[in-house]
Amino acid sequence: MQLKKSFFAVAIACAISAVPALAASKTLIYCSEGSPAGFDPARYTAGTDFDASAETVFNRLVEFERGSTQVRPGLAEKWEASADNLTWTFHLRKGVKFHTTEYFKPTRDFNADDVVFTFERFINKDLPFNKAAPTEFPYVSDMEMDTNIASVEKKDESTVVFKLKKVDAAFIQDLAMSFASIQSAEYADKLLKEGKAGELNTKPIGTGPFIFKSYQKDASIRFDGNKEYWKKGDVLLDKLIFAITTDPSVRYQKLQKGECQVMAYPRPADLASMRQDKKLTLLSQAGFNVGYLAYNVKHKPLDQLEVRQALDMAISKKAIIDAVYQGAGQPATNPMPPTQWSYNKTLKDAAFNPEKAKELLKKAGFPNGFEMTLWAMPVQRPYNPNAKLMAELIQADFAKIGVKAKIVTYEWGEYLKRAKNGEHDSVLVGWTGDNGDPDNWLGVNLGCTAVGGNNYAQWCNKEFDDLIVKARTLTNQQERTRLYEKAQVVFKRELPWTTIAHSTSYEPVRKEVQNFKISPFGLNSFYGVSLK
Repeated sequence: MQLKKSFFAVAIACAISAVPALAASKTLIYCSEGSPAGFDPARYTAGTDFDASAETVFNRLVEFERGSTQVRPGLAEKWEASADNLTWTFHLRKGVKFHTTEYFKPTRDFNADDVVFTFERFINKDLPFNKAAPTEFPYVSDMEMDTNIASVEKKDESTVVFKLKKVDAAFIQDLAMSFASIQSAEYADKLLKEGKAGELNTKPIGTGPFIFKSYQKDASIRFDGNKEYWKKGDVLLDKLIFAITTDPSVRYQKLQKGECQVMAYPRPADLASMRQDKKLTLLSQAGFNVGYLAYNVKHKPLDQLEVRQALDMAISKKAIIDAVYQGAGQPATNPMPPTQWSYNKTLKDAAFNPEKAKELLKKAGFPNGFEMTLWAMPVQRPYNPNAKLMAELIQADFAKIGVKAKIVTYEWGEYLKRAKNGEHDSVLVGWTGDNGDPDNWLGVNLGCTAVGGNNYAQWCNKEFDDLIVKARTLTNQQERTRLYEKAQVVFKRELPWTTIAHSTSYEPVRKEVQNFKISPFGLNSFYGVSLK
């Protein structure tokens, strides 16, 4: 096993070192930060997974304009809603081809059967494919889409009708998200008949701009440009390689040497030198994100509000922002960034006050503190450039009030899985917005249906949940804003999280890269990108 891995590492090194040859064949190498957990976008919630699947291999019915929150037609050319917003009709694009690979050769173009299969997976537990490959769809359940879609019907080869049980104000934006990527029903049927349903997650087939070729965990992902892509002019690369490089310093070294042309998540300490490098362009924009520490309210003594209040006011956000973000972040008060409509500007953080924190712990019955776990992410994310350092700073802050925090970490996929299961006492994690709607922050991360999913605090508050559920069914933005502002008041009062920071997003690229755009959703897309 080790010999095989070493041989592959040498092969990758040789391929990457041959940069002039790769450039001549229009090959772009992206230094990514981690290995994806799989290639079925519906099963995951992390950008690492979406970059390697939804943004490369797949399309959706509707899609976000690259670098924007604006929705545009995708595999659906147009759509309309009934007067009550409960029936949605989508008219599908014709002539769209699924990928041809060594493991699948389609016999037909994309049609309504593929849309029906994709969404039947979400809403029909008795679907034969679901029984053959049991899995969870966290985004779908967190947003209650699995219970709200009453039916998905094929009207004809190019028309699909969705019927909802109640109004979903963000329905179209939700369909543009990565999890809603359209799968091939024909490919799924082939896998089912062969007893290989699980390969939907390891050998993806889509209609997207890049065709999956191979994956070596912790080493590389290889794609070919899709020469039959339905949107002409969007595929300008012959090959795309994800060179998986977990160390940001090594990613930067590779970028400087031309061993990759685009780099994920630079260290804040490297930004100044990147700005000075004439071979690089440092792209940036205000981050649509939040980094936070979630408290597992099902674990004692974190179920007590006074304990959470004490921990919250013991954390020095200023010290964290100075040391971890190094000028590339701002303190976070709410569970969404100030650029999100419905952000409640009236809320304030409790002042940093270790002495008062000690008093609160004493009042809660812990005059000598207690022991707990503090989980730290093993990877960089847009909302947290250095979780290990952040955890160490928080650990030191907690020690000052008598709380002994043991820092725990796991491989990224395992980290998320265990955190969703609620194994932690507290966990450093965060969120980058997916669709520009407030529900994507409050519902997906804090709603009752998100417990066991992205609600890492395991927090279910009826007052909060009633507000966000009602807001989801309204179409008037002012009315929705009023409810979301009230929900944020409940959040701040109950403190299931300590919100830490909103970061600025940076993406360094080499000068030869043309038309790369930062995604407001923290994703990395390479369609429309070319090399000089």
